[in-house]
Amino acid sequence: MHSHPTQPESPNCVLCREDGGALVWRGSRLRLIRASEEGFPAFYRVIWNAHVAEFSDLSRADRAFCMEVVAAVEQLVREHLKPAKINLAALGNMVPHLHWHVIARWEWDSHFPAPVWANAQRSRDAEKEAAISARLPALDALLRERLQAEFA
Repeated sequence: MHSHPTQPESPNCVLCREDGGALVWRGSRLRLIRASEEGFPAFYRVIWNAHVAEFSDLSRADRAFCMEVVAAVEQLVREHLKPAKINLAALGNMVPHLHWHVIARWEWDSHFPAPVWANAQRSRDAEKEAAISARLPALDALLRERLQAEFA
């Protein structure tokens, strides 16, 4: 079932040593952080706590649990911020520690419709970014409440 067993932590891994961003919620198996990604204010990561590189390294039950959390985060971001789209990604090329990106996107963002890692399509809209940023503390509180209620 596990081709590569999970390790509690890896000393060389930044996501084993640090939260990886502003901690929104931590459960026994995973945590949610809000990343500081310039130009993308509503950029969250669901990070598996134990050191594991690939999604398929998790047990079936852990994979289901992880995706339920990702879906809950996506749903609350959609309800609270009303973005044009949510981008979900699990790359791990730079940091080989399992984490899912949950990124709210708008037609006006500097890279839309391209991925956030592509070249910018237009200039940033600081006013609109600030308006989204102002709503994030309330969203973080909702996320914390829901994740604690459903996944603690």
